Amino acid sequence: MNERVAIIDGLRSPISKANGRFKDITADTLSSLITKELLIRNDIDKDLYDEVIIGNASNPASAQNIARVIAIRSGFSHSISAYTVHRNCAAGMQSISSGVDGIKLGRGDIYMVGGVENMSQIPFLFKDKLKDILTSLSYARDVKTKLSAISKIRLSMLKPIIGVFSGLKDPLINMMMGNTVEGLAREFNITRKQTDDYALKSHNKAQQSTKDKILQNEILPIAYDGGVAFDDDGIIDDLKIEGLQKSRLVFDRENGVITAKNASQLSDGACSLILMSESKAKEMGLKPLGYVLDYEYAGLEPERMGLGPTYATKKLLNRTKLTLKDIDLIELNEAFATQVLANQIAFNSKKFAKKHFEDGEVIGEIDESILNINGGAVALGHPIGMSGSRIVLHAIKELRRLGKKRALATLCIGGGQGGAMILESE
Repeated sequence: MNERVAIIDGLRSPISKANGRFKDITADTLSSLITKELLIRNDIDKDLYDEVIIGNASNPASAQNIARVIAIRSGFSHSISAYTVHRNCAAGMQSISSGVDGIKLGRGDIYMVGGVENMSQIPFLFKDKLKDILTSLSYARDVKTKLSAISKIRLSMLKPIIGVFSGLKDPLINMMMGNTVEGLAREFNITRKQTDDYALKSHNKAQQSTKDKILQNEILPIAYDGGVAFDDDGIIDDLKIEGLQKSRLVFDRENGVITAKNASQLSDGACSLILMSESKAKEMGLKPLGYVLDYEYAGLEPERMGLGPTYATKKLLNRTKLTLKDIDLIELNEAFATQVLANQIAFNSKKFAKKHFEDGEVIGEIDESILNINGGAVALGHPIGMSGSRIVLHAIKELRRLGKKRALATLCIGGGQGGAMILESE
């Protein structure tokens, strides 16, 4: 099937800093609220949907195959199948590309897709010794056996492995994601000043777009214990460069460039979109937000994972026979400010292209006036499973708002991958 895949509508929650407003809202509940509202806003019979696909990186133990839990809690019939996809930071984008494949292969016409992450609720882990003791304690049937098990517990065993940080460490190279990006700073001679300057722009753009009610166009307010969340709460209003410069280095304490303020935040959030074949949308008389033209994923060395957008974009542009000049907007997920800067350099480096691309041709220079025009994850936050769907939703809505034709949504992926998707307006 050669027709495009329509994005009928999309919606997301505000993004909340981890251990903040959404710390008591489970990932499946958060996503269900968004998905249910999206169903209400669009007059499409729920029984016409072919499948529900949700991206999630840290599947809660209480909601195995979280997509199925979300589907049922959102009001879908038990007969509508659902499955969860996981591609680290691109889990939300993978849900979209999986839905695109389903439509293009003729397996279905209408899909609910999206991504969710509650990083507040990623559990703490304990070492095996304590696990074994607690297991034996749970099986104990008399007081003597229970006391014997308890007596073996030592204070040193109670030190937890913080799950959220464990998940941000690449097991292939035993490195934190931030350390891999510090490597890119050295490779491309990116300075602390350049990194802080980029982060400042991200916060300032996000603050302005919030004031202009641009981001609210895609957000569903969420009630929580303490109030109602209307906006993303990671944006630092009226941030000054001096505030960024005072922030301490996190990964390389002596010669590094990454701080907590120039990297994306640990966050909670959910996003859902409705996908439909172009012909089905026309048959139903619907006016889509826009279309998914095509997508690509690429692999690279895990220790250079931050360059994933460069590799994936190169593959995608070659596949579609488009050039960077055909792109009107770019959403490049800001996992780290440094990582975005590294991709900007790599996109237009002849030396890089000659070494890493089969055709030796550069992608081209990124026009900063079209890059993350309303700020990115450095300011908004980066709920791992949600971000891939969020940047697609935002890009397609911005195409429509600005009357532009094409957008590129792209992001790096832990483990050494990149994802890229080209979107077109109606």
